[in-house]
Amino acid sequence: MKKQYLIILFALSILLVSCLGLVMQNPSFVLREITLKPLSLTEMTLLIGLDVKNPNCFDLTFKSFEYTIYLNNEEIGTGHLEQEILIPSSSTTRVMAPISAELKNWGGSVIRSILTGDKLLYKIDGKIDIKTVFGEVKLPFSQEGLLN
Repeated sequence: MKKQYLIILFALSILLVSCLGLVMQNPSFVLREITLKPLSLTEMTLLIGLDVKNPNCFDLTFKSFEYTIYLNNEEIGTGHLEQEILIPSSSTTRVMAPISAELKNWGGSVIRSILTGDKLLYKIDGKIDIKTVFGEVKLPFSQEGLLN
C-alpha cells in the first residue's frame, strides 16, 4: 500500500514538471537604464537596469542568466549573472546586469544617440535557468523596445 502511494506521488511530480510549460508564463524584460563604467580608453562595463516582470502566481528564481544587448540593431556586448535572483509572484523586480563592451564595436548611430539623448532601439537576447515550485526550466528569451 505504501509503495503504491510512492508510485502515485512520483508520477504526479513527473506530471507537474512536464506540464510546467503549460502552467508557467514567461517573464518579460524592459530595459530602463544604462550606466557606463569605463575600464580603459577602449573597454567599458555597462550596468543595465532591467525591469523583470513575473506574470505568474508563484515566485520565480533565476539561477543563471546569459544575455546579449543590441542598441540600434548593433551588438553592444554580452554578460551573465550566476547568482540567484528572486522574482516574486505577480510583481516587477529591477535587476542590475553587467555587460562587457568594447567601444570599437559600437556604431556611430549608437554613440550619437547616447550623446544627443535620442531614443535607442534595444534588443535583449539570452537564456535563463529558472527554478520554480514545479521544478527547473531553461528558457530562451528575446525582448525589444525603446530606451528613452
